[in-house]
Amino acid sequence: MHLALAVLKLEIRNPKQPVYDFGFRISDLGFRIFLMRVVVNQLAALGLKTGIGHYTVQLLRCLREQAGQDRVDGFPEGWLRHVRDFCGRARPYLEGTDPSLPGPSPSRSRTLRSKVLGSLRQFGRSLMAQHFRLVCAVRAYDLYHEPNFIPLPCEQPTLATLHDLSVLLHPEWHPADRAAYFETHFHRGLARCVHFLAISEFGRQEMIRNLGIAPERITRTYMGIRPGLGPLPAAQTAQVLRELGLPPRYLLYLGTIEPRKNILLLLRAYCALPEHLRSRWPLLLVGNWGWNTLAVAEYLHQEARDRGVIHRGYVAEKHLAAIYNGARALVYPSLYEGFGLPPLEMMACGGAVLASTAGALVETVGSKAHLIDPQNPDGWRSAMVRVVEDNDWWQSLRTGAMAVARPYTWDRCAADTLRVYRSLSCAPDSQPLASAPATGQHYRQAG
Repeated sequence: MHLALAVLKLEIRNPKQPVYDFGFRISDLGFRIFLMRVVVNQLAALGLKTGIGHYTVQLLRCLREQAGQDRVDGFPEGWLRHVRDFCGRARPYLEGTDPSLPGPSPSRSRTLRSKVLGSLRQFGRSLMAQHFRLVCAVRAYDLYHEPNFIPLPCEQPTLATLHDLSVLLHPEWHPADRAAYFETHFHRGLARCVHFLAISEFGRQEMIRNLGIAPERITRTYMGIRPGLGPLPAAQTAQVLRELGLPPRYLLYLGTIEPRKNILLLLRAYCALPEHLRSRWPLLLVGNWGWNTLAVAEYLHQEARDRGVIHRGYVAEKHLAAIYNGARALVYPSLYEGFGLPPLEMMACGGAVLASTAGALVETVGSKAHLIDPQNPDGWRSAMVRVVEDNDWWQSLRTGAMAVARPYTWDRCAADTLRVYRSLSCAPDSQPLASAPATGQHYRQAG
């Protein structure tokens, strides 16, 4: 019986030939049996990556390492993946929104160009959805995982990761076209899912409370810290900073510049610091310009640049460890976070963190970070003064930081996700997986 089931999920592969799904695969050492076949939509990982793109890349990498006799495919693959990757990287420039520059005010020509590109994008989505449905039918996947909110239509049991609900709860923080797309497609996509993943307990509770999803249909799978992030020798950090033309010490913000990151409040609070502190401790902003950034850009150019603020823009991933290690502290005043990777990554490097009390940050870093109300500029100003002047307090924020970050790994995220896959593929659609407990022994939670 087990052999009969397995034969349905085998595949023949010749290294020099395309893949044919005939039921088994011959390799140099024999044949391989796939007990479960899962397809993961990796469109978010193509082009310029956001947090969801990094989640998809790292999750797929670790899933494949742990899959054993199961098979995890990404969609799209081959030439279609390369075409989609190129289009994703070219999109900001075609739209006239270079991510290294603050977005200009909408003009008539740009509005027309955006409408044309929007129509082409919708056409591309339709073609991609049709191709996806065909691939799923031919390869007979047991499960489809959508890591970016809204699943494509298919006949397979569907699992979706909902990173946060900010588009629904705070549409003013997002471009109008994104909010409109969610309004049209989000709830329809939810109806196609048999189970959901949340990346924090905060997010899981929001889904239960705002979407009315039964708790047993949502499993929390924490995100992980990127490989290669950790403490570096001071000489190595100094060398990288010199190569990048950065100061030897600074306060750091890392992330996209967009409304919900609350950067304008941070800039004003920093510019209110005494001049002698600003001259010794510049504020370094690392990250591309996002949407609706004109107010931040105007303040940066008219006030903040002359008061010690440096905007570096995009930094290659290979330099991130040095960027974190060179910082006196990470300052992260976000208004809302479904998880919040930069504070944990800073802690993985042994650094001090000043973070807001918003969203999942209390849950993930609250046991060690200094938390501040995101709407309290005086609180942020006072904390920045203290972290650069009070060495004992600064050291207390660093002590134990790596221990807080250590459990958050992509290997653990993949293992938890794979456990969900296997439970769902073995159970009828009407029997959703029991949810993971709200807190686990491997994670340190803030009360």
